[in-house]
Amino acid sequence: MRILIIGASGKAGAAIHHTLSERGHELIGVGRSSGDIHVDITDPAGLEELWQRVGSVDAVVSAAGDVPYRPLADLEPEDYLSAFHGKILSQINLVRTGLPHLNPRGSFTLISGILAREPIVTGAAAAMAGGAVESFVRAAALEIAPRRINVISPSVFTESLEDYGDFFPGFAPVDLSEVARAYVKSVEGAVTGQVLIP
Repeated sequence: MRILIIGASGKAGAAIHHTLSERGHELIGVGRSSGDIHVDITDPAGLEELWQRVGSVDAVVSAAGDVPYRPLADLEPEDYLSAFHGKILSQINLVRTGLPHLNPRGSFTLISGILAREPIVTGAAAAMAGGAVESFVRAAALEIAPRRINVISPSVFTESLEDYGDFFPGFAPVDLSEVARAYVKSVEGAVTGQVLIP
């Protein structure tokens, strides 16, 4: 398959890229400042440029999305807007603009996160964003068939515990290899409209 990977140089993106590459897929990595193509997917003009350069693909994989983490009392309207643009609207626009370029039985795989179902202190904006992405995926699946769409909702990565483990007390971490396996299930499998929890 010819697969577009958004956020291919991040921790999750690199693991997904490695796994899909080992499975023989042709990959196009996209990032703001790294990868095969440099594009900021929060910029609509950037998305248009991306599709002009890429053409048609069999799958689109997103492992990117920025959200602020601050105590609820400190979150300003701009923080929620930042989460909306950085994780929700960017992925919605990726699907919206990508539909004409996705092969008839192709798939989108987006990313949310555990905070959509198990929030943490300072994670209100992230929880909002993850929940919105998951709701969008369920709704979009009804309308884009036979093309498919799913969302991966991982816990804190085992490989990130040293940096972020204190923010997730008692949470079971997930290895990046398991996250990548969930992306394989979405890309190569038959499921649609699902929240896949690695």
